[in-house]
Amino acid sequence: MLLPTYAGTLQDYRLAGDPLTPRAPAVPLTRTAFAAAHVISDPLAERDPWQGRPAVDWDATLAFRHTLWDQGLGLAEAMDTAQRGMGVDWATAKELIERTMREAKAHPMKPRVACGAGTDHKALDELTSVEAIIDAYRTQMQAIEAAGGQIILMATRALPAIGAGPEDYARVYDTLIEESREPVILHWLGAMFDPALTGYWGARDVEAANGIVLDLITRHAAQVDGIKISLLDQSHEEGFRAKLPEGVRLYTGDDFNYAALIEGDGTHHSHALLGIFAAIAPAAAQALEALAKGESDTYHALLAPTVPLSREIFKAPTQYYKAGIAFLSWLNGTQTHFIMPGGFQSSREISHYAEVYRLADKARLLTRPDLAEARMRSLLAMHGIGG
Repeated sequence: MLLPTYAGTLQDYRLAGDPLTPRAPAVPLTRTAFAAAHVISDPLAERDPWQGRPAVDWDATLAFRHTLWDQGLGLAEAMDTAQRGMGVDWATAKELIERTMREAKAHPMKPRVACGAGTDHKALDELTSVEAIIDAYRTQMQAIEAAGGQIILMATRALPAIGAGPEDYARVYDTLIEESREPVILHWLGAMFDPALTGYWGARDVEAANGIVLDLITRHAAQVDGIKISLLDQSHEEGFRAKLPEGVRLYTGDDFNYAALIEGDGTHHSHALLGIFAAIAPAAAQALEALAKGESDTYHALLAPTVPLSREIFKAPTQYYKAGIAFLSWLNGTQTHFIMPGGFQSSREISHYAEVYRLADKARLLTRPDLAEARMRSLLAMHGIGG
């Protein structure tokens, strides 16, 4: 097959065709791992795809979550940047959370599910005060608790939009953490994922932000399960997690450096709350199994080939990464089409998809090679590329 390159040429590529077989872990995992899964569209029901609620294929969306649970992974539901604020509204997210929690409760592995609570059901011009922001969070927290999910307090665009200072963040988060029924997961999402979050925590300097967040967690250590950090900075994450109170987890959201961060430095390690785990589930689950067995070489052999794939999927502009996740889902047959809410599949170029195809094959993640090749050919044909 002729595949385009970033150099503007076409190069022949033949699949290795040696995929991992998805399976349940043989031993209990020693790391908590949440995969952030995408929503699968219903292209036959889609109307005016750039306006209104997206059309969701609920059967396919929930079936995809079962594939993750069946491999021993937890689920981060309705929280990542390509869903919330980029195609999926709160009404759809709320229905997704409710449907997912019903399925999770009935699943034999009783998977952990953490759900994103934010403020996105309100327009920014309705969120001009700290109290309004707190009330918006409350609405979503109550819906998640009613469904039986754990709360992830997602970063909100509303606080930077009003120029909130550290005292405003303290007031918002103190209130929400104290009102939650169960320990929450905090969420520190960098501007590379969402430029509207620049200066989050009331500080543009990362060291100043560290102090604000650590002070918040220390005040509420018993009510904070952990914090997800997505700054794509390994040294920052390692330094930050060493300062956390005992019992508070660091959930890495670093889709570039997750292998080393999850393994740890012998004293501290990160858990996982990652978008890439939805795309690399067989490698991730089997690598975590190897880590639990003390088989470090196997852990790295499984995860190392996934890192170039993840770096490609999460390349700048990073906020468009979910296109690569849905693309791999299509190649592997967990959805029948490559259509995304709001036509989001058009956010990446054909050379990107060709590179994702190559790297997924090398990482042993094209679980149905014949289907993947046929679908890649159809996408190439749409772009006028044959061979």
